[in-house]
Formats: sequence, C-alpha cells, structure tokens
Amino acid sequence: MNIGIPKEVKDNEYRVSVTPYGVFELNKLGNKVFVQKNAGIGSGFTDKMYVKSGACIVETAQEVFEKSELIVKVKEPQPSEIKMINEKHIVFTFFHFAADIHMTKQILKTGSTSIAYETVQNPDGSLPILVPMSEVAGRMSIQNGAKCLEGSMGGMGKLLSGVPGVESATVSIIGGGVVGSNAAKLAAGLGAKVNILDVDMDRLRYLDDIMPQNVQTLYSNNHNISSVLHETDLLIGAVLVVGSKAPNLISRNMLSNMKYGSVIVDVAVDQGGCVETCKPTTHKNPTYIVDDVVHYCVSNMPGSVSHTSTIALTNITLEYIKQISTQGCLSAFKLNNSLKLGLNTYKGQVTHSGVAESFNLNFTHPDSI
Repeated sequence: MNIGIPKEVKDNEYRVSVTPYGVFELNKLGNKVFVQKNAGIGSGFTDKMYVKSGACIVETAQEVFEKSELIVKVKEPQPSEIKMINEKHIVFTFFHFAADIHMTKQILKTGSTSIAYETVQNPDGSLPILVPMSEVAGRMSIQNGAKCLEGSMGGMGKLLSGVPGVESATVSIIGGGVVGSNAAKLAAGLGAKVNILDVDMDRLRYLDDIMPQNVQTLYSNNHNISSVLHETDLLIGAVLVVGSKAPNLISRNMLSNMKYGSVIVDVAVDQGGCVETCKPTTHKNPTYIVDDVVHYCVSNMPGSVSHTSTIALTNITLEYIKQISTQGCLSAFKLNNSLKLGLNTYKGQVTHSGVAESFNLNFTHPDSI
C-alpha cells in the first residue's frame, strides 16, 4: 500500500505521525512510504534519516495525498488538507469529530474512510492510542498551569510548591482518568495540595490507594465541584466521554467562586471542553482571561514536546498502520475489533455512535459496511 506522511500544519504542531524506524518497518512489509519534506524535523527526524529508512521524500502535501491511499497524520485535517482528501483515502489520525460539526460535514463530503485514534478501544474499555498523549497532556497541564499562575501571565503570582513559611497552591482536577492521574502525580510531586474528582467510585478507591497523602479524592457532583472552586488556584479539566462531546461541568456563573488570578487548564477542549468559558487556543496565543480567571485551552498541548510525544504515539500506532496497510482496512476491522471501533466515517456515513449522537446525524453500524 502507498502510505503518505504529510507535514503537520496546525499551529505550532511539531509532531510527526511515523518515525524513520516506522518507515523501515513498513517498507519491510512491501509498502511504499511518501514523506513530505521536513515532516519530521520538528521532532528531531531529518529527511536524510527517512531516506536511509527507505522513504520517498516529496516536496508538497499535494504530492503526498495524490500518491497515497493511506494518509497517516497526528492532528485533525486542516481546511487546506481536507481539500486534498477524496474517496480513495483512508485517513488515520486524531479527529475529535464530536467537537467540530463543520469538519465532520466536510470530511463526510469527501467520501473518505476516517479512523480516529481517540476511539480505537480495547475490550477492557481502555484507549490504547489516546493513553500516551493523555499521559503527556496530564503532565503538561500542571507544567503550563504553574506557568500561568505567574503574574507575568495574568495569574495571581503564586508558586505551585510554595516555600518554607508560605502555603503551596491548591490544584483541583475534574476527572480521574489518565489525564487526571498524571496531572495529580506531577502536582503532588511539586508539593501542591491536590483534589481529584470523579464519578467512578472504584477509580477513586484506586487513586486513594496509590496517590500520596497530599492528594484527596472526592466524588464529582455539582456540590463538591462548587465547594473546591473556592480554594482552587489551578483547575484542570480532564473529562473524557469516548467519541462524544465532553460534558459541561463548570458554568460561567461558577467562575465567581474562583479566586482572582486563578487558572483553568481544560485538557478536554479538543472534545468541546468541560468548562463553559473554554474555547480552543494555540501555542502562539495560549491564554485569555474571563471574569479574572486565566484560561489556558491549547488543543494540542503534546505538540510542543514533539520528540517525546511522537515516540510515545508511534510506539502504539505503528502496529495498527501495519495491519491496515497489509490487510486493507475492512479486513483489518474483521480481525481487530479494537481498530474497528476507531472507524468514524465511511463513504459519507457516520459510523461512530458518539459522533452521530453529538450532532443528531444518521448512524451506520460498522458491522453493516
């Protein structure tokens, strides 16, 4: 199969979807891999490294799309890329359809096959491709949130760890999954007081067992969320509903409960966000202020630590790419149900129930295609 690796064009997105090692592995299986010039440079991989691994370097994204059947990306296709997608293409990337009705409709018009990283799901309910990026995003939420607390960023000027004689900051995390637990680990390690809220009592019991003493677990409901907001310096939104829009748990009215110069980092922003006042921002312009609260809502946080993120991501995605490229997507779906759950659109049809429900669109079950 001809596989295309375009250079990412989203603002300050430096990851690449396949490493030189991945190209070598795909070539061994008889595939031909077209890599756009400088696609990997932001992650530390030069064109020479790709050529040595057997890739064909092409100048433009247009050439990548024209020559390839399977397009492998990191982030959702941008408008300039959607224009190049057609019915012959299988596109394998993060899509987050449920947060963007316009993109959903544009992709449906292309007639392409869309396999979304974020909905590939194992029998135990885990999300193997989303996990490594959630680990990165969870840790970065604390790193970036701590920076935003500085006065130069509009924050209250509070050091997350405190110092002897001065109290540490309070970090509250809505959601105790992979993002939330990684955020809690880092915040607790820096000496902050940490609250984690979740609706899964089994998960809260697990977190209570493994987290240090400065982490408190709370059942997530409106009362408890409102209560912790009064003391919170840094709020992390870490809510995920697979394939669907994130629920809105923090209304604008609730911001009045927060301190002047406190910070919100909504990691769920790429799925619509769990804070009413959050809207996607970029690494170039990452923050804005609403009601005296700093909002950091960058939708591709892991893109700024591209070397780490690329390797973490491709450690998982490469095996799926191998399956699609050697068996074709329909045969691969029959052999791998986890991969089939990643199918979001097929020939103009919505094939993921969460996406269909988000926009009241007709749903076609993947088993019927």
